[in-house]
Amino acid sequence: MVYATSDGSTRQRLRVGMVGGGRNAFIGAVHRLAMRLDDQIALVAGALSSDPENAAASATEIGIPAERSYADYHAMAKAEAERPDGIEAVVIVTPNHLHAPIATAFLAAGIDVICDKPLSTTLADAEALVALARAKNRRFVVTLN
Repeated sequence: MVYATSDGSTRQRLRVGMVGGGRNAFIGAVHRLAMRLDDQIALVAGALSSDPENAAASATEIGIPAERSYADYHAMAKAEAERPDGIEAVVIVTPNHLHAPIATAFLAAGIDVICDKPLSTTLADAEALVALARAKNRRFVVTLN
């Protein structure tokens, strides 16, 4: 059974950031809705658009603080990895051809990855991501319907 509220455990919510999924991007809203179903995930940071203005406006609309809204995923990976309260995982909901470079940046920064399908657009990129996730001892999850 799926519950729409927390199970009452004392575990803190998983702190995640999102890359992609800003205003007018359908799939980001779907992932944010799914994250709220069990009240175990908190969206605390984002690089929600490649357009800096849209990224900032999108973050404001969904309640991400301005200081954790990033115009670039590289800056987000670096900054969040350095924060004591940084994200524990990134959710990637961008066009498919961007999945591998974004995942690479976050894995290299020591951050787990939750990636919308597909993992990558080439077998070579997929194999490189698997190797990097193993080398960094990070989790890499692909969401599938």
